[in-house]
Amino acid sequence: MSMATGVADAHVRPMTADEKKVIFASSLGTVFEWYDFYLYGWTAAQIGARFYTMFDPNVQFIVALLTFSAGFLVRPFGALVFGRLGDIVGRKYTFLVTILIMGLSTFLVGLTPSYETIGFLAPVILITLRLLQGLALGGEYGGAATYVAEHAPGGRRGFYTSWIQTTATIGLFVSLLVIAIVRNSMSTADFAVWGWRIPYLFSIILLGISLWIRLQLNESPVFQRMKDEGKGSKAPLSEAFGEWRNAKVAIIALLGLTAGQAVVWYTGQFYARIFLVNTLKVDANIADTAIIVALAIATLGFVFFGWLSDKIGRKPIILAGCILAALTYQWGFRQITHFANPDLEKALASAPVSVTADPADCNFLFDPVGGKVFKSSCDVARQGLIGLSVNYQIANGAPGSVAVVKVGDKVINSIDGNKLEGKAFTDARAAFLKDVGTAVAAAGYPAKADSAKINQPMLIVVLIYLAILVTMVYGPIAAALVELFPTRIRYTAMSLPYHIGNGWFGGLLPPIAVSIVAATGDIYAGLWYPIVIAMMTFVVGLIFVPETKNRDIYAGD
Repeated sequence: MSMATGVADAHVRPMTADEKKVIFASSLGTVFEWYDFYLYGWTAAQIGARFYTMFDPNVQFIVALLTFSAGFLVRPFGALVFGRLGDIVGRKYTFLVTILIMGLSTFLVGLTPSYETIGFLAPVILITLRLLQGLALGGEYGGAATYVAEHAPGGRRGFYTSWIQTTATIGLFVSLLVIAIVRNSMSTADFAVWGWRIPYLFSIILLGISLWIRLQLNESPVFQRMKDEGKGSKAPLSEAFGEWRNAKVAIIALLGLTAGQAVVWYTGQFYARIFLVNTLKVDANIADTAIIVALAIATLGFVFFGWLSDKIGRKPIILAGCILAALTYQWGFRQITHFANPDLEKALASAPVSVTADPADCNFLFDPVGGKVFKSSCDVARQGLIGLSVNYQIANGAPGSVAVVKVGDKVINSIDGNKLEGKAFTDARAAFLKDVGTAVAAAGYPAKADSAKINQPMLIVVLIYLAILVTMVYGPIAAALVELFPTRIRYTAMSLPYHIGNGWFGGLLPPIAVSIVAATGDIYAGLWYPIVIAMMTFVVGLIFVPETKNRDIYAGD
C-alpha cells in the first residue's frame, strides 16, 4: 500500500455524471438489502409467537432475538465467501448474487408456515433463511464500500462512501415505516397472526427493482484495470489473512475501529427501540414515530461526517463518537426514561424492590438456545421483576431458603419450581407473578407508559443525539477500511473485520444486553456492554490505527 505525499492530483476532480449514477445505483440497492434485514428485528415478537410456540411466552422474545442474531453470526463467513468472489471475479457480479440471495430469503420468510402448521420444521426453515440473509449481507457491504471508493476521486472518498453509510439507516427507516403502515391498517390481532408477513412478501417487488438497478452497473475501473494488467490476487483469503502484514491490519481494524462502531450503531438505532418498547412499555407506534423522526433528522450526519473526514481525518471522528458514547450512554438512556415514562422513573427512585435469596439458588438467566426453563425460587422472582421493568437489589438469604420479594412493606414469597411439575409449576408461577404485579402496581410501577405524559419533543432530541453518535462512527468507516488494504485483496480484507465487528460485537448486543439486565436486576446494566467495547476501541484505535485519508488507493499494489 503506497502512501501519497498528498492527495493524488490526477484524482482531485469532480465526480462525473456516470460515476454519480453508479454510486446512486449501488447505494439504492443496498438500501433494499438493509430493509430486508431489519424487517426481522421489528417483527421479532410476532415471529416468536408464531415460530417458537413450544417455548414459554417469557422466553419466546429472547429466542426470536437469538434467531435475529444468527444472521449476524454468519456475516463474517459471507464476507469470506463473497469477498473472495469479489476480488477474483469482480464487484458487479458479486452484487447480483448477494441481492438475489437476500431478496429471495426475505420473501420466503413471509411464506413459511408457523409452528402450529408444520411443527419444528417451521423454526428450522426460519433459521436457515436467516442464515442465508446474513451470508448475503456479509458479502454486500464490503463490495458496496469498495465499489464506491474505487469510483470516487481522490480527496473525496469519505464524502462519497458516506452515502453508502446512509443506506443502513434509510433501510431501517423504510422498514419501520412499512411496518407502521401495515400495523395501523389492521387490528393488533390480525397483524400478530398474518399481517406481519405483508412487508416480507412486499420485498419481492424491491428485489425486482434492485436486480434491475444492479444490472445497470459497470465494473469498478480500479479493479478492471488491475484485472486487465493481470495483477489480481489468485488467493485473496490466504494473502489477506495468511500474511501477517495484512492480518495485523485486519485485527487492528476490528478492535480499533469496527467493534466500537458496531456497538454504538446498534445501541443508538436498535437497542434504543427495544428499551422503549420492551423495558419502558411505550406504545410501539409512539416509539416508532419518535425513532423515525430522529433518524430522518440525523441521517444527514453520515454525509457531514464523511465530508469532514476528508478534511480532518477518519480516525478522530470515529474515536470521538466512541468515547462520547461510552461517557454518555448511562445519562442518555436515563433521559429516555425521564421523557418516555416518568411514572416508572419515579417508582424506580421511590419504591425500591429487593429479592432475598440463597445465592446458590440464583443462576445466570440467559439461555443461549432458549429452551431452558428456570425453576429455582430466585430465578422465578427475578424473571418476573425484569418482565415488569422493575429494578431490584439482591440480598443474601439463608442456605436452602425460598426467595422473598419485598416491594415497600409488601412481602411475597416466591415458589420453588424444582418441587413442582407441569401444570402445577405453571399455575404456581402465574399466581406468584400476579401477586408481584399487584404489589409493584400499588407501589407506583406502571403497567405501561402513559402516552399523555410522554414528552415527545425531548424524547426525539435524545434519540437524535444517539443517532448523531451513530453517524460519527459510521459515516467515515467505509473510507477508513478501504484505505487500509490494497486493491488486490481489498474486498476480502476489509469485509471480515467489518462483519466480525458488526455481526458479532454489534449483532449480539440485544440478547447480551437483555441477559445482563436479567442477571443484575438493573434496567440500565445492559448498557455496560457497549460502553466497555466503545472504550476498548477508543484506546486501541488511539494507539494503533493509522490515519489514512491521504492514502493513494489508485496506485499499483
